[in-house]
Amino acid sequence: MTPAEGGVDMRGDDMSKVAMWVRLPLKPGTRDEAAAAFQTAVDNVQSEDGTLLYILHAEDADADALFVYELYTGQDALVAHSSADWFKEFGPTLAPFMAGRPEMHFLAPLTGKGL
Repeated sequence: MTPAEGGVDMRGDDMSKVAMWVRLPLKPGTRDEAAAAFQTAVDNVQSEDGTLLYILHAEDADADALFVYELYTGQDALVAHSSADWFKEFGPTLAPFMAGRPEMHFLAPLTGKGL
């Protein structure tokens, strides 16, 4: 569907951006410890030019989970982030708090403020 037909115009600079929304299921009562351990990831992404946003969230209604929103300049930046040495070492840091596998949603930003 074209923009004239009511579709979204994906031809601009934002077309290549990719995002992720990740839910991290946690063992009961470990959210604060998991959030503190997650600071390692936040510190490391500061040097990733292709990582535009990397935000850790908590939800009052789900005390046994953390949520991460990630926005990258493109697929290459997401691959660089995922394959970084620090990222491979980060899994074991967070593992003691995890109650299951991360629930990952890969997204394509369409429109919004800040894009």
